[in-house]
Amino acid sequence: MVYETVVLVPARNEEAGVLTSLESLAAQTRRPDLIVVVVNNSTDRTEEYARRFADDGDTPLTVVLTFDNNPHKKAGALNLGLRWLREAVGGRLDNRVRHVLVMDADTELHPRFIERARNVVASDLELGGVSAACLGRTDLWRNPWQRYLLGMQIIEYGRAANARFRRDVHTMSGAGSFYRAEALQGLIDWRGEVFWEDHRNLVEDYETTLALKESGWKVTANQLCIAYTDLMPTLRELIQQRERWSRGTVDTLRRRGWTKFTWHSISTIVMGLVGFAYILGWGSRQLVLLAEYGFYHQPLLWALFVFWIIYPALRVRNLGWKAMLVEAVLIPELVYTIVRAYWLISSIVKSYVTRVSAWK
Repeated sequence: MVYETVVLVPARNEEAGVLTSLESLAAQTRRPDLIVVVVNNSTDRTEEYARRFADDGDTPLTVVLTFDNNPHKKAGALNLGLRWLREAVGGRLDNRVRHVLVMDADTELHPRFIERARNVVASDLELGGVSAACLGRTDLWRNPWQRYLLGMQIIEYGRAANARFRRDVHTMSGAGSFYRAEALQGLIDWRGEVFWEDHRNLVEDYETTLALKESGWKVTANQLCIAYTDLMPTLRELIQQRERWSRGTVDTLRRRGWTKFTWHSISTIVMGLVGFAYILGWGSRQLVLLAEYGFYHQPLLWALFVFWIIYPALRVRNLGWKAMLVEAVLIPELVYTIVRAYWLISSIVKSYVTRVSAWK
């Protein structure tokens, strides 16, 4: 039997969202041939809900695997699913599977995600995979602070989806990545596993992206392959999430060093730090001059002020006029920039002076 598309869904304590994720797979215009849910170190009813979906005769064929006491976090759960799949098809993915979609259990896919991703992969035989364009779910706030925090994340995700570096995409998104099975089998042949199982691997999606590039495959992103993902409702959860992402990225870059596959990411981080320092130093000085002399004697500041209003607003025009208005006001984005600067700087410092935090 040949599977055109197999979906791997690692799920840890996702009872609130796993059914929504699986139902978005059942609603695809090109439904998957097989869904493999790996219930990973869960202590809630995730497995129960996944099996309820699997028992529904109207849903795609679904297998639920349980992986208790998993020491290798999400990477271990994904590799377990791939090992089960390889055994089910006779040992090699490239003989009986054409595509493997990896998605989070708190993610909902656009109904045409699989159809569009298959078209993208088919357009170039050297493409090992296509990453989703991640957008945040809306209307989840309960108070004005959450409305601000979640709204800024929605704008951040939308801006990133609209400006990703297509020819050498930084990372295949863990929320939704569509792989050519041949590429994944190539990684298994090369190093024995697709996702690196190590307690230091906090960003299995980024490490795997680099491994694909290093083994000769190209990866890309597509704006029409949309994944709607959960956002962080509190500042503490947001910083924890982003510190893990940033810390994991810095750790991976330190291990790899400067290569043709890492230079862009390293340069982006360095330029981000330079930008924060510039805003803090030059911006503070300009505010002092503004308070002392006013706008009339600062023509350069006038020009920059107009630019800072127009350019950020245009970058999020695909999200609608409300997002454009928020960006044009400047203050909300400046506050969020301070939060971003904190988690980036703290992640770099922690990468050099602390051990990897435990998570599953």
